[in-house]
Amino acid sequence: MTDTRIAARPSPKVSDEVRKTTCYMCACRCGIDVHLENGKIKYIEGNRDHPVNQGVLCAKGSAGIMQHYAPSRLRAPLKRTGPRGSGQFEEITWDEAYEIAASWLKPIRDTDPSKLAFFTGRDQSQSFTSFWAQAFGTPNYAAHGGFCSVNMAAAGIYTMGGAFWEFGQPDWDRTRLFMIFGVAEDHDSNPIKIGLGKLKKNGGRVIGVNPIRSGYNAIADDWIGITPGTDGLFILSMIHELLKAGKVDLDYLTRYTNAGFLVNDNADDPDYGLFLRDADGTPQVIDRATGKPAKYDAKGIKPDLAGHLRKGGITYKPAFQLLAEKYLDPQYDAANIAAQCGLTPEKIRATAAELAHVAFDEEITLDVEWTDWKGEQHKTMTGRPVSFHAMRGISAHSNGFQTCRALHILQILLGSVEVPGGFRFKPPYPKPPESHPKPHATHQPGKPLDGPHLGYPLGPEHLLLNDDGTAKRIDKAYTWENPFSAHGLMHMVISNAHAGDPYKIDTLFMYMANMAWNSTMNTSQVINMLTDTDENGDYVIPHFIYSDAYSSETVAYADLVLPDTTYLERHDCISLLDRPICEAEAAADSIRWPVVEPDRDVKGFQSALCDLGGRLGLPGFVNEDGSQKFRDYAHYMVSHERRPGVGPLAGWRGKDGDKGGRGEPNPDQIEKYIENGGFWINHIPENAQFYKPWNQHYQDWAVEIGLFDAAAPYVFNLYLEPLRKLQRAAEGHGKIQPPDHLREQVKSAMTPLPEWYEPFEEAATDKGEFPLHALTQRPMHMYHSWGSQNAWLRQITGVNRLFIPRKLWEDHGFAEGDDWAYVTSPHGRIKARVARMDALNENTVWTWNAIGKKRGAWALSDDAQEATQGFLLNHLINELLPEKGDGRRWANSDPVTGQAAWFDLRVRIEKAPPGDHVSEPAHPAQASPVGQGPKDIAYGEEFK
Repeated sequence: MTDTRIAARPSPKVSDEVRKTTCYMCACRCGIDVHLENGKIKYIEGNRDHPVNQGVLCAKGSAGIMQHYAPSRLRAPLKRTGPRGSGQFEEITWDEAYEIAASWLKPIRDTDPSKLAFFTGRDQSQSFTSFWAQAFGTPNYAAHGGFCSVNMAAAGIYTMGGAFWEFGQPDWDRTRLFMIFGVAEDHDSNPIKIGLGKLKKNGGRVIGVNPIRSGYNAIADDWIGITPGTDGLFILSMIHELLKAGKVDLDYLTRYTNAGFLVNDNADDPDYGLFLRDADGTPQVIDRATGKPAKYDAKGIKPDLAGHLRKGGITYKPAFQLLAEKYLDPQYDAANIAAQCGLTPEKIRATAAELAHVAFDEEITLDVEWTDWKGEQHKTMTGRPVSFHAMRGISAHSNGFQTCRALHILQILLGSVEVPGGFRFKPPYPKPPESHPKPHATHQPGKPLDGPHLGYPLGPEHLLLNDDGTAKRIDKAYTWENPFSAHGLMHMVISNAHAGDPYKIDTLFMYMANMAWNSTMNTSQVINMLTDTDENGDYVIPHFIYSDAYSSETVAYADLVLPDTTYLERHDCISLLDRPICEAEAAADSIRWPVVEPDRDVKGFQSALCDLGGRLGLPGFVNEDGSQKFRDYAHYMVSHERRPGVGPLAGWRGKDGDKGGRGEPNPDQIEKYIENGGFWINHIPENAQFYKPWNQHYQDWAVEIGLFDAAAPYVFNLYLEPLRKLQRAAEGHGKIQPPDHLREQVKSAMTPLPEWYEPFEEAATDKGEFPLHALTQRPMHMYHSWGSQNAWLRQITGVNRLFIPRKLWEDHGFAEGDDWAYVTSPHGRIKARVARMDALNENTVWTWNAIGKKRGAWALSDDAQEATQGFLLNHLINELLPEKGDGRRWANSDPVTGQAAWFDLRVRIEKAPPGDHVSEPAHPAQASPVGQGPKDIAYGEEFK
């Protein structure tokens, strides 16, 4: 009988070597296996042993091979030869590049270091770049968080010592209800996808809150298509419903929060709204047993959460009592706020009821003994299987800080933080605001800065103001305009420097910050600022040094370009000092290392900073004899100590590599990481894995591995006293007070219990003229601007569309096919191709960000579809609000943190007449210093 079966086809040979490193196609930092053949990269897949992704790899991760082979890669240092923006350069040597950079940087360091503004984008080495900036002595340093997520980070740190995403994650194995707010798909996608798989397999439910139903929201069991900017109102209404029903975890609030702290409730007293403290400064509570004031952290004390205390003629109330009185007010009833949120009262009440049901009726108990920070022993761990996650959708509004605070308070009222089934911190978090540094900006010629640039103020005394009240930093961080700007304000640097407000700078130095395109508000005007000249014909911003691996839009506007490597050609340190890869059950960090060596005259930016630090003689970068201290970044990674025994990498420390967390430098440390697949992990003991801020076992473990030098237990802040201190100053108390024009803003925005207010741009915009909200999201398969020049990812999304809901589509007479629209905001106008989307808030339009490109950038042809059909909403957004008629231009940002409010955009649309359309604005093409890429990218003969 003839065998008709098809013969098995064995898998073809993929490679002759596999090298393990860390992905850089987004900020997940997944482990990857890089396959090589004849020394060339052939294929990338997930590392199954890696704690972050466990072998899972997304489209952009797999497409990293095309990032490595991208025709847009820079090839050598560049010196500008034509006008800024022309893209005209000549290639120079690294020695020449360093000489030029030093000729600009050394004079300003010797005279006034503040003349350097050094800001980095989405790099993952911020502990190192901040170390370099501090050594230089400039006060003007930050990364991109002020543009991206500082509301989320700051609100989380101030409320509970950590936040979403890099700070923590749900207990995926036990959670039963997962609620997400404003989460796009580009951040943390693999871990969330793995977690969602576990959740669904276990029968859990997902509630998605987002005006746009894409990605995670598309698989949600319940999608809530909220009106943009009203999430905080929705959350406070759910808090109202929970309080009204008595569905809050009083035992949790009593033990682990400042719910019992006594607050001065006498409106006529200078200390109104501040905590009652004893002679040692310790906040006081009412002891349930005695009815008298006592230290909140005394052993055996159980605070009373209701009632009041009279002392010295002043009435004090527990913070929880104030919270309950505030949010039980009828203004927060679902019937009164539902329409503003684009919801129904029934939906709000049902969502609150579901949260309460899962939290309290499906309680989890683990038979794990543990000891708390007061020495009390517990036989079990109680869990609330409700978890949350949120990101830009609630962060990038001018009311975002208080919205994020409200969400954390909702979590805490349910008792669902740091418990089984709930949200859990990742080491080195949790860390309360008191354990973080305070910001510094005192500079002097030839000296390092007086301390870290960024930190967490606790009152007006920590603001960075000159004696005359002007800002010490070019971005005006830590001023009364945005006092808690813990990540700085990168989006304000160019406009402030151009305006000379608060002062002029000499050199702008940036890394991986595409500020001439998608990483800025007001894109077209920022381009003008970078090219503007003064009355002498000189550029208003005299010098611009930029580092990138690719020929991005911003490269064309630089005077000097330092070419970075691709992520597969470099050393990197994903550090516990910075942005680690930890899981909730373990401390972990990882490295990147050159799985292949560059075939161009390029250098990892951090290594270039080591060279520049040596040439400039920066402290910490030179030896006693003045010679360069670190050969390159890899040398820094293994030899630098931030404090004795603690350095950038925690694994295999000590002379013999036998120590974890703490230990002497180990020159063979990187080789140990490579042998282990590129990462190190140290699991938390079972009895320390929950209740981390209050668990003595966790505190001891954290000290042992060097996360802390001493145990630092603390309680969560329902009531945020540092905000009340700012309000108090605005009311006229204390030596440091805001200028008169900011008093009302400080009073209304710095509430110690969250309040919702209408986003500033919406309040200042004529809603009849601009009736629509306009948003951007990033696709799961691309990250910022990195992926849209990638040969594989361009095939998935080569162009973007303006997505329009059905009713709006029909009202404007759009038809499927090739219709275009003009989109107008108070700041500008664009033209974009449209598409219909029904799963969308009816008053919202949106698009994918960073698909549109400027002609000539990224080695794309001038007629590439990304340049002719792709577009940006950024051209419609301004870093300043529309004129208010008071002679001032107010920042379009959150008044607490300075977070860029690019989700507050209001627009109108109109159908464009038929014709052969291209997207607008259509900026002139820039020359490409790397030429244009070929039509096809293929392996050469060496792979055959």
